[in-house]
Amino acid sequence: MFTTRPEIKGTFGVVGSTHWLASAAGMAILEKGGNAFDAAVAAGFALQVVEPHLNGPGGEVPVLFLDQKSDEVRALCGQGTAPARATLSHYKGLGLELIPGSGLLATVIPGAFDAWMLLLRDYGTMKPRDVLEHALAYATSGYALVQNICDTIGRVEELFRKEWPTSAALYLPNGSIPEAGTLFRNPQLAQTYERIIAEGEAAGSDREAQIEACRKAWSEGFIAEEIDSFFRQQELMDSSGRRHAGLLTGEDMAGWQAHYEWPLMHEYEGWSVYKTGPWSQGPSFLQQLALLEGFDLAAMDTLSPEFVHTVTESAKLAFADREAFYGDPDFIDVPMERLLSPEYNAERRALIGKAASLELRPGVIPGFGGEIQIGKGGTLPAGDALGGGEPTVQGTGETKGDTCHVDVIDRWGNMVSATPSGGWLQSSPNIPSLGFCLNSRAQMFWLEEGLPATIAPGKRPRTTLSTNLARRDQDQGMVFGTPGGDYQDQWSLTFFLRHIHHGLNLQEAIDAPMFQTDHMPSSFWPRQADLGSLALEGRFSKETIEDLRARGHKLEVADDWSLGRLSAARKDGDLLRAGANARLMQGYAVGR
Repeated sequence: MFTTRPEIKGTFGVVGSTHWLASAAGMAILEKGGNAFDAAVAAGFALQVVEPHLNGPGGEVPVLFLDQKSDEVRALCGQGTAPARATLSHYKGLGLELIPGSGLLATVIPGAFDAWMLLLRDYGTMKPRDVLEHALAYATSGYALVQNICDTIGRVEELFRKEWPTSAALYLPNGSIPEAGTLFRNPQLAQTYERIIAEGEAAGSDREAQIEACRKAWSEGFIAEEIDSFFRQQELMDSSGRRHAGLLTGEDMAGWQAHYEWPLMHEYEGWSVYKTGPWSQGPSFLQQLALLEGFDLAAMDTLSPEFVHTVTESAKLAFADREAFYGDPDFIDVPMERLLSPEYNAERRALIGKAASLELRPGVIPGFGGEIQIGKGGTLPAGDALGGGEPTVQGTGETKGDTCHVDVIDRWGNMVSATPSGGWLQSSPNIPSLGFCLNSRAQMFWLEEGLPATIAPGKRPRTTLSTNLARRDQDQGMVFGTPGGDYQDQWSLTFFLRHIHHGLNLQEAIDAPMFQTDHMPSSFWPRQADLGSLALEGRFSKETIEDLRARGHKLEVADDWSLGRLSAARKDGDLLRAGANARLMQGYAVGR
C-alpha cells in the first residue's frame, strides 16, 4: 500500500494532529517530562492560534482519554450549552425557521478553555504557563499561514469589510488578504493569554490554585466581562441576511463548567470501542459497527465496490437514527441500549441490499425519537452537497465541517484523543479586546417543537464533534479522529475498519482513498440533505466507480487527495506508533 510518509514508531511518546506546530508543541511537552494530558492541552491551545479557520479559544472540544493509573476510559465534555435566553419562542419571534449558521445568534457558551484546564488540573502535571507557552509564542512572534487560512479569509472578505469591521481589522492586515507562507501575528490574543496566565500566577505557586484562577478569569473575570459587553453592544449580520444581537451573557459563562462522563462502549472484533454520548454524533460510529458485524468485511478488498457500498449503506441507517433519536441526554431519553442491541441491528441490517438506498430510513422505537427534519432548500440534487472539505465557507460566513484533531500517547500508556472546533474566524466576528471570536454551534439545534435536538436554555447542541478510543487489552490501544463535520464518523470508521480487518498500518489506513455520503440532513445551516449521494476520491478504479453507479449511488468523483483529515496513535506493548493526514499538507505525526 502506497503511503505519503512512514508510520512513526517509538517508545517514549507520540503525537499526531492536524497541524505540525501543534504536534511539535505536544512533543516538546513530552520531552520536558510532561504526560499525555499536558501534551494534549498544549497542542490544543496551539491549534487555537495556528488553525483559526478551524477552531479558536471561543470554541468547544470533546475529549476521550485513558488514565493509566486508574485504567479507566473517561469522556470530558467541553461542549457548552445554549444561553438562558436561547428559547424557542425567542428565535421564532425573530421570524426564523433555522438558527443562522454564522453571527451572534448561533453562539452557545464556549467550552474549550474550561475543558482543557479541567483536564490539566486533574490529570496533568504542569502549570498553565507551561502548556500555554507555545500558543503564546505563536500568537506573539507569528506563524506561517497555510493556504486554506488565506482562502477562507478571501471567501468572507466582503462580509468583513461591510459588516464585521473588527474581523477585518485583524484578518485583513494592511487592508488586504494576507498571503500564504507569510507570518501572521495576533497580538491581542497573545495579551489575552498572558493576562490569563498572570491572573493564575497571582494565586500563588500551587499548580491547582493557578489553574482554578485561570478558569475563574475565563468564566467570571475579564474574559466573561468582555464577551458580555461585546454581545450587549452589537447587532451584526449573519447568514439569515439580517443583523441580530446575540444572547450570551456573563451570567451564562459563570454558570457553566466542563465535566466528565462515562463514555459509551461497544465490543467489535475483540476491540472495546469508546465514544462520547448522544449529545454528539459519536454513537453513530458504534451503530455502524453493530450493523457491520453481520458482514465479512475482512473478505472484501478495501477499495472494492462491495466494501464501499456496504459501509455507505450502514452509514445511511446509522445517521438516520442520529437524526431521529440523538440529543442531550440531560433533556431527553435516548434509547442507546436498544440502538446498539443485536436484535435491533439484525432488523436494520436486513434493509441493506444490493442497490443504493435513496430514502431516509430511521428505526422505530416506540416512545422515543422524533420526525426527521430537513432544512432550508430541502433535498439537494446529486452533487450539490459534496462539501466537507476544510474549509467549506460561504460568503455570508456559514461554515461546514471546520475542525481540528489531536492524539497523544505517552511512555506510561496514557492516551488522549480530542477534536477541538468552533470559534472559527469566518463564522463569528472578532472580539477586538480579546483577539478571538465565538462559536456558531447553536446552528445544530432545530426550531421545531418536540424534537430530540429542539433548542432549549441549558441544553447541549447535538454536535458533530466526535473522537475515538479503542482498547484490545491493557497493552493494546489506540486513539484516532478527524475533522469533517458530518463526515467525522464516516472517515474515522473507514480508517478503523481498514486498520483492524485488513492490516493496514496507521499511515496506510489514513492515506488510502476515502469516500463519504451526505445522505442525511446536514448538521450545518441550511441543514440540507443529498439523498443517495456518494463521493469518492478519484484514486478509486474506474471499475469500482462504474459498479457503484450501477447500484444506484448518485456518484461524485472528488479530487484524488481531498477527503479525510485523520490522525491516529497506537500502543502495542512498549511500541508506540502514530500517523497523520497528508491532505492539505498540514497534519503531522511526531514521536520517538
